[in-house]
Parts: sequence; structure tokens; C-alpha cells
Amino acid sequence: MPGHPSDHPYAVLAAQRVLPVLREADADAAVLRATALLAAGCRAVELTTSTPGWAGAVTRTALLSDVHGRPALIGVGTVTTTAQAEAALDAGAAFLISPYPAPEVRAVAVRREAVFIEGGFTPGEIAAAVRAAGSAKVFPAHVGGPGFVRSLRAVLPGAVIIPTGGIRPAEVPGWLAAGATAVGLGDGLPSDPGELAAVFAAAAVPYGAPRAAGH
Repeated sequence: MPGHPSDHPYAVLAAQRVLPVLREADADAAVLRATALLAAGCRAVELTTSTPGWAGAVTRTALLSDVHGRPALIGVGTVTTTAQAEAALDAGAAFLISPYPAPEVRAVAVRREAVFIEGGFTPGEIAAAVRAAGSAKVFPAHVGGPGFVRSLRAVLPGAVIIPTGGIRPAEVPGWLAAGATAVGLGDGLPSDPGELAAVFAAAAVPYGAPRAAGH
């Protein structure tokens, strides 16, 4: 776990504001995509357990750095079991993410002092995740829309809230304006390096600039 406060996954996500979610055909493809994202101005990337050989991909990408020379923060998403959580952390994952409430994963995260962003959809599920760890993934976010996140933010003002699911890059500003800390994007990120860099540059808090808690 990174030691400096600015290296904590919550701080990195609050600065980056877009979290790429990679579901690739194999580990090599995941490593290539993650490498391209890091070169485009990204620091935190989510690989998923749906990618064959995902643990090996995490081990390889966790050794990389972003364009500022800072260690990459590779998270593992779609973590729903104890075995997946243990394997992800053993591989070097900086944080874990589940798509829905996963008490067994939460238990591993607590025991190993790891960052866990637990998924939820109902206000009760999201509030429970925030009470446990200060963060929640809102999934599937497109069902509720930005207005749902705005309502959540009103009652969870300091929480790290990451809506994911059915969101396109062009829609990111609306979600951020509604109070999302960062927005998970699984589809629609451009492959062109310049266009990809522009997506992150448009969303990110400028490197070195102060950030408000929870945003």
C-alpha cells in the first residue's frame, strides 16, 4: 500500500476522475491496454477477474509507472470471493472492487489492510459500503443516472463514490458535476494515443493542484 496520502487510491482516483475498467481477451492484451493508459496520463487502472490470466497481468502491470514516474495503482474488479481477493492482493493489487455487496471480500480487505471499493445499487447498500471503508461503487450506474449520484452525495458528502456501468466518455462531465469522485468506464475509450490522453486531461484535476475531500 502506498504510504504517502497523495498515493492512496482514493486520492489518486479523486485526482484522475476517470477509472478505466479493462475486460480483455487475455493477460497480454490487458497489459498492453494498461501500458497505453499509463502513457496517456492515467495512474489507476482496474483490471477484472473476467480476463483469463488476470493475476499475472496484475503482477506485470503493478511494476509500471505513470508519465510522472509514480508507481501505477492497479486495481482488480469483479472480485466476489475470498480466493479472488487473496489472489489479487498477492499479485500486487493496490485496491479491490466488487460489483455488488461482498462481505467475504470485505473481510479479506480488513484482515490484510487493503483498500476495497464495494459495489452497491440501493442507498442502503451504498451507505453500508461507505460506512465500512469510506467508498462505494454505484453499479449499474446508468439505471439511476447522474441524478441518483447527486442524491447520494447529499447524504454521503465525504464519500468516495464511483458510478460505473453504461457510461460513455462524453457523459463523464455530467457525472462529475453530479458529485461522482471518479467515473468507471468500461467501453468507449479511444485507442488513438492522443485522443486517449485528451480524455484524461479533460477530466483530471491538474497534477499538483489541491483537491476537495470526496470529490
